[in-house]
Amino acid sequence: MDRSEEQFERMRASQLYRVEGHAFDVAFERSMRLQDEINALPTGDMEAIADLARQLFGAFGDGAAIRTPVHCDYGAHTHIGEGAFINFDCVFLDVADIVIGKNCQIATRVQFITAEHPLEPTPRREGWESGRPITIGDNVWLGAGVIVLPGVTIGDNTVVGAGAVVTKDLPANVIAVGTPARVLRPLPDDVSPAELVPEHLL
Repeated sequence: MDRSEEQFERMRASQLYRVEGHAFDVAFERSMRLQDEINALPTGDMEAIADLARQLFGAFGDGAAIRTPVHCDYGAHTHIGEGAFINFDCVFLDVADIVIGKNCQIATRVQFITAEHPLEPTPRREGWESGRPITIGDNVWLGAGVIVLPGVTIGDNTVVGAGAVVTKDLPANVIAVGTPARVLRPLPDDVSPAELVPEHLL
């Protein structure tokens, strides 16, 4: 293993690393090429976008959909579950893994930020950085402009209000809002669609 590969492995292990050499170049070039291709497609061509998304991302589940433009570091470290919907202009800084569960609703301009830098000025100036993974449970709804910071886990079914900055883990089945995001209240009791919409629409 050469130095570049070693640094890349350190990145994947959530250790301090520096971006050096061919291992990063190859991964970036692949990601940038696929992003250029996907973002050049007509925004309404969801099938073609999904086909390229399956190449760009580490996983892109059956029935998942994403609207362009799409922005990511590597793509290969982002895993999007079945039936998830990703709206326009979302950002995936995936130096560490980003896992988005099944049937999630991700609104416009949501940012998933796994990357971070040392607080100490000398290692930061010398280019050292690191990352921590983000995990989003099943059936989560993130409102427009939500920012999810490194190391965060959000539990199943949770709703995060627009513009929130999620700095710490959120449990399942709650509504969270604000900066930093805090739990506002539990989700209301679940209901069937028949209780919410006219029968002829079911």
